[in-house]
Amino acid sequence: MAVASKTINMLEGIVRDSSFKWLLGNRTPFDEEFEEMGKSPSAQRNWISELSPVANVVVHRCSKILGIPTIELQESFNIEASDSIKRPSVYARNFLEYCCFRALALSIQVNGHLSDRKLRRLTFDMMVAWESPAASSHPSVSVDEDVSVGVEAFSRIAPAVPLVSNVVVSENLFEVLTDSTGGRLHFFVYEKYIAGLERAIKRLKAQTESSLLSADRLSIGEKILEMDGTLTTQPVLEHVGMSTWPGRLILTDHALYFEALRVVSFDKPKRYDLSEDLKQIVKPELTGPWGTRLFDKAVLYKSISLSEPVFMEFPELKGHDRRDYWLAIIREILYAHMFIRKFQINGIERDEILSKAVLGILRVQALQEIASTSPLRFETLLTFNLCDQLPGGDLILEALANMSCSRESERNISPRSVNGREMYSVSSLAMISNLGFVFRGSGSGSSSPTAGALVLGEISVGQTTSLEQAIKESRNSYKKVAVAQATVDGVKLDGIDTNMAVMKELFLPLTEIGNLVLSLFLWDDPSRSSIFCLVGIFMICREYLSYALALMCISIAVFMILTKYFNHGRTAQEVKVMTPPPMNTVEQLLAVQTAISQVEGFIQDGNIVLLKLRALLMSIYPRASERFAVALLASALLVVFLPAKYTLLMVFLEVFTRYSPPRRASTERWMRRLREWWFSIPAAPVLVEREKDDKRK
Repeated sequence: MAVASKTINMLEGIVRDSSFKWLLGNRTPFDEEFEEMGKSPSAQRNWISELSPVANVVVHRCSKILGIPTIELQESFNIEASDSIKRPSVYARNFLEYCCFRALALSIQVNGHLSDRKLRRLTFDMMVAWESPAASSHPSVSVDEDVSVGVEAFSRIAPAVPLVSNVVVSENLFEVLTDSTGGRLHFFVYEKYIAGLERAIKRLKAQTESSLLSADRLSIGEKILEMDGTLTTQPVLEHVGMSTWPGRLILTDHALYFEALRVVSFDKPKRYDLSEDLKQIVKPELTGPWGTRLFDKAVLYKSISLSEPVFMEFPELKGHDRRDYWLAIIREILYAHMFIRKFQINGIERDEILSKAVLGILRVQALQEIASTSPLRFETLLTFNLCDQLPGGDLILEALANMSCSRESERNISPRSVNGREMYSVSSLAMISNLGFVFRGSGSGSSSPTAGALVLGEISVGQTTSLEQAIKESRNSYKKVAVAQATVDGVKLDGIDTNMAVMKELFLPLTEIGNLVLSLFLWDDPSRSSIFCLVGIFMICREYLSYALALMCISIAVFMILTKYFNHGRTAQEVKVMTPPPMNTVEQLLAVQTAISQVEGFIQDGNIVLLKLRALLMSIYPRASERFAVALLASALLVVFLPAKYTLLMVFLEVFTRYSPPRRASTERWMRRLREWWFSIPAAPVLVEREKDDKRK
């Protein structure tokens, strides 16, 4: 009784206290509910002393949705939760999550729940309460129209509604939503995003229920996710060989369709399968008239079922956002089916994976309506696209596959029996099914929470799942890669002359070492060359070369460690380069032409060497071929009958003492004879033929 009286007095004091004008200034449903809790005779049963006022109001709303008194919710949590998530330091937040996940799992079973503004506000208030769940944090909470939430709260609560977000893309999604609000999410932006999702769902329903595709395609459960080219002013151009056709492009959850535009209608659609293992390649590509490569606005599709690749061009006056969007959503469907095949996912879980891809595309469509002036990076907002790019993305996919397998095995287990505690997360498939869409083999996909619709998913109360851990590690690695890439972008210089100067400076140590070795090889200083020769003979005879190589590696490692020790805390030493005199455009073009000519000369010399070797092997010049064959036989006999140590010693002495004073004259004479022999060998003949162009004009 003393505790109950104390609770009532505290509630009444909070309501009267002038320090809570933020609760009494602008009347909102939150304020009214807070006052109702304070005036209720059963306030001692509706108030949890461990929770903040905001968290108490949110939990009270959850209890009304579930039809369970707050005190009974707390008792259920205390029974079901493990000791690790009932520790006093985390009790408030974990109990709040428990109530939120249960209430959301029931609320989103209702058709049209996105239209319910109370539910939108509830999910946002859950994020607000998540940031300040404990009783000690209530003075810092302000519940008004300007209240905002951070990325951690959003990433924790939003994925409980699969349509709103998922744990893989939640942080990237939050960055887009808060691009213009300084990294904090406000309710008006969140509500605009939810409204965009609702419109995207209505458009998806309208497209799928239309007669755009033949009945045999719709009968197998394909859903039309996106289409483009319906406006004559913005067609999609299909390039196959030298032919180009305007038309309409349609993406479903299994394939890509193109319908060529005729005079008053569209032609029969051509289907490009994304669900089968056809070694498909989808990438950005350049296109232009008559096969030229001028405009970066196309998507290339290639598979083993096609004789030649297909280019889908998305013309627009500025940029290539239209192409980037289509590239991302096509790849999302393709990667989802690749994931299904790789991990051999079947049945309902297969439809669950496709549902994740579909929901991701719906989210991108909603974000396009509210995005700021900065262009969207579509691939970062789609689950399978992002996993393809992130370092360690394969580990994320493995965790997702393991979670799918465990969910399948636990599908018929009551949530109360999973590891001794309840975990709440509604599947993407149930989300799609509740929106009115049916996948092949999955039935309606809808079920009540008591019938097993709540399964072990991407979020667990008070704990980090294996999927979340894989995402966290991957993002940490990505941050390091991003920092490294920033340094790479910072040293990309303009101008061939400047880049050549930088390369010359970087190669300076190797150049100096090469000059030193060449000086020893040419015996410019006989004393140093003699010492090096004796050391080399000693190491070869005693078989110390492996130790010398190990010593070299150890020396480099020690140098790196000492450098790190002495340069600790200092900025990286910059490479100083003296830039050459500036070159105008004509001079740069001439430099490029000269470089191309030099490369062409190197390629010609290489081809000549290969053709002469072919002539030797084919005995086109018998006398030279006989000498070459005798030399090969002699080398083979030496390798077979002479120990490797002595063979190596002979090669070393032959090469290194070639320009020593006693041998210089004979070496020059033999090198002259060798060049004369090489120049006397004719090259094998080459016949150049042009491939016949059978492509359609």
